Amino acid sequence: MKFHGPVPDNSTPPCTGILITNLGTPDSPAVADVRSYLQEFLSDPRVVEVPRLLWWLVLHGVILRIRPKRSAAAYRKVWTDRGSPLLTLSRAIADALQQTLDQRLDGPTKVVLAMRYGSPSIAEGLETLRRANARRILVLPLYPQYSATTTASTFDEIGRVLRGWRWLPELRFINHYHDAPGYIGALAESVTEFARTHGACERLLLSFHGIPQSYADQGDPYAAECRATAERLAAALALSPDQWAITFQSRVGRQAWLRPYTDETLKQWGANGIKRVHVLCPGFPADCLETLEEIGAENREYFLSAGGEEYHYIPALNDRAAHIDFLAELVRHHHWRNR
Repeated sequence: MKFHGPVPDNSTPPCTGILITNLGTPDSPAVADVRSYLQEFLSDPRVVEVPRLLWWLVLHGVILRIRPKRSAAAYRKVWTDRGSPLLTLSRAIADALQQTLDQRLDGPTKVVLAMRYGSPSIAEGLETLRRANARRILVLPLYPQYSATTTASTFDEIGRVLRGWRWLPELRFINHYHDAPGYIGALAESVTEFARTHGACERLLLSFHGIPQSYADQGDPYAAECRATAERLAAALALSPDQWAITFQSRVGRQAWLRPYTDETLKQWGANGIKRVHVLCPGFPADCLETLEEIGAENREYFLSAGGEEYHYIPALNDRAAHIDFLAELVRHHHWRNR
């Protein structure tokens, strides 16, 4: 193995690196770029726990021949002049966090954004911090709830990259913040402000990305952490049990995923006479395809077609001041004291 060196560059003052990570996005909504992204994403054994040879045959023989075209059409619906919403908004979070940390932390700190899949990669992000002489690196995945499919996969990739470094930095890893008071408070503030502008709803739906039920059965704590987030948020909003519900979205394939399902719940609510619904996705700190298209458009149609009359998606926290303030305090809590 070839190791990087010399590291670090002592002519550059040392700093603390903050590596902000998110899931990732294709470089463009073109079918070829979507196929490349899906191949990387779906090849991760943390994401799909199927024997590798069997999955390789299914992935390359079926899925990558069909799904990229359909996914590309969905990406085109949310793509902006500035590019991918997830990348644009994640950059806005990182930029705002840098500005806030510059005011709150002693000593130089460099915030860098990286994506688990696609660009900018985790390898690129770590290399940027290496060149900045980051002797300490705090990793903050933008996944409030821990899952092996997301948080652990990020850790895997960081470990893979660091195996090639000659001089390793001190490393800390924030693996969840699902029940942090500042996070719950930022979510509650966004729900309250939205209702103030758009009117109250009959039901608040808290929709989280799903994982296969078998992963939870084998010990993944994701479902429990999602429910803890939902319960704390409902308590912060003083909601009664009949005013809110938790559901899980984005399932694929024939196997059972975490229930109840978002689409089925919204169809049932519309059919049962619920007229006004607000939907929040507390597992997505930045808006993306799953929130803007799946929740904002697709599930909206399910509810309205079933008899509902008014449907609103509450945007993700993105770079809201309360969100950035919480993330800054989270970083400060885990930050090394000056030596």
